[in-house]
Amino acid sequence: MRITRVVKFSSNPTVADTVFIERIKSRVKHWRKSCKDSSTKLDEALVRSLKKIVLGSEEYGSRPCMNIDVCSERQVELVLEMLEEFSDDLVPLIIPAKGGATQAVRVVLTSSKEDMVLFQNELQDLKEERNKKVRGFREVIDLISASQRPVVSHNSLNDFTFIHSKFLAPLPPNVDEFLCSLHSVFPHVINVQQLMKEIRPLRNVTNIPTAISYLKDHFFAPMDVEILQQDAVSERKIHGHDVLRISLLFAKLCSILQIAPIQADSKKLVTALEDYANILYPFSASPQESTDGEIRIGTNNTRKVSCKHLVFLWGFKHGMTAGMLKSLIQGSHDIFSEEFDLRLVDRSCAIVLFWKPGLSETFLNVMNSEEISGSLRELVSEGLRAASYGIYKKVCSLGIWEIDLAESLEKALEESDCLQNTHSEANSVDVHWFSDSTIKLDDL
Repeated sequence: MRITRVVKFSSNPTVADTVFIERIKSRVKHWRKSCKDSSTKLDEALVRSLKKIVLGSEEYGSRPCMNIDVCSERQVELVLEMLEEFSDDLVPLIIPAKGGATQAVRVVLTSSKEDMVLFQNELQDLKEERNKKVRGFREVIDLISASQRPVVSHNSLNDFTFIHSKFLAPLPPNVDEFLCSLHSVFPHVINVQQLMKEIRPLRNVTNIPTAISYLKDHFFAPMDVEILQQDAVSERKIHGHDVLRISLLFAKLCSILQIAPIQADSKKLVTALEDYANILYPFSASPQESTDGEIRIGTNNTRKVSCKHLVFLWGFKHGMTAGMLKSLIQGSHDIFSEEFDLRLVDRSCAIVLFWKPGLSETFLNVMNSEEISGSLRELVSEGLRAASYGIYKKVCSLGIWEIDLAESLEKALEESDCLQNTHSEANSVDVHWFSDSTIKLDDL
């Protein structure tokens, strides 16, 4: 609630305005007279309660009050202007709605001029106390902004529109101006939902505990935070638990994707994390999007391709995304001047799909040739390895499963008869190629 300031209308009141204000004025007079009538104090408690219900009378602390519902800001100003007639003992207060508009005008009756002064002082003290709380959190925002450190969030657009409107400035008229204003305060905003998209089963997961549970079951990330379990009702009120969960989820995702959020010698984001920063635009939810805590995998566009066109790659630098790796190898050899696609299987291994028949065999021959040259030779010297789909089939048949697929493929290559059966096993198999940046082993 806030203390009101009366603004006189320059325009003449309409018939509807006149009817509305006369009705409210009559109601206020009747309520005020009833409250001042000393004879009502002798009534029985039941009678007094019934009169309060009929008159709409309530209490604000120890003082009588009544609420006047309004439908527009014009009605608010009409009510405030009308209440000027009773300014000797009535104090109007604004009751705001959630959206920032006015829900009602509360009228408080004071017993004397001294009581009115006392009440206004109480209101002023409450206002200053609220301002201190707001300024206190604003100081936190200023400290975060001055540090230039990245801010991690899970529901970025919703969170930062609230923070901007409450602690920075009114929301700008369009999204571009909002983002410009926000980035002047928080230069690096990381939405963990963008990181989650690198792991296909988490693309449409919105429940934080579900995402953490999935990562814990399927990936090795040596970190954990113990969060006391609460019942469903009280848990929603403990926002500190959400902060811990978001922090844990972010740390696990960075560990799995081999991303160090901050460079050791500066406050700048590492290149690998810049791709996920400042993406706050809302996205349309698919019919398969999870809202109840269940993991659901979206049905994206797929194409059936022959496994003869697939090549497994590993030995590249940790932390690379599919886009980064594709850009790296694109200029390494003439083979990649033809159309090809690339998907990550896990943090250690990727699959290259050559759309033109025969290029996969050509690429494998080049990788195994002593005549390899150019930047591809440099990548090989740094540890880049390649194998056909048949090597992966050997991994499956022998059950050579390590934490990273790259280690499994290395062990399969060490088998003495592995290369002899590679092509014969792969020729008759088709796989479904997804449009995601990652692909699951189950899809192979």
